[in-house]
Formats: sequence, C-alpha cells, structure tokens
Amino acid sequence: GTRIIYDRKFLLDRRNSPMAKTPPCHLPNIPGVTSPGEAGEEPKADANNLNHQEGKPSMGDDAQFEMDI
Repeated sequence: GTRIIYDRKFLLDRRNSPMAKTPPCHLPNIPGVTSPGEAGEEPKADANNLNHQEGKPSMGDDAQFEMDI
C-alpha cells in the first residue's frame, strides 16, 4: 500500500488548528473522562489495582525483561 509520511513541522502546525480542538461528534458522555467531572466528585480507587501490593516490595517491570548481553 501507499505510506503517507508527515514531517514534524506539518504535524505541529496541525496541533493548533481549530479541528484539533473540536471533540469528535459521536463521543460518549463519560464524566471526568470525556466531559468535565462534577465539583464534588472525587476519583474512586480501583479495586483491581495491580500496582497496589501490601507487604511486598515493588519489583517493577525490570525483572520480567532481563537480558544478558
């Protein structure tokens, strides 16, 4: 297929265009994500938070991707 390659200046110029500042027309209404949240609304903690480990030191992702060079 045909590959379209844009240079950096062209893309940075498009960032300030009026169309880039307009939200998509069929975007669902999700408070706090696609529309501003209510003033009294606080973000809720996710019960399935994978980064929350009590009593275990954080290992990070480094242990999973070790490589010997």
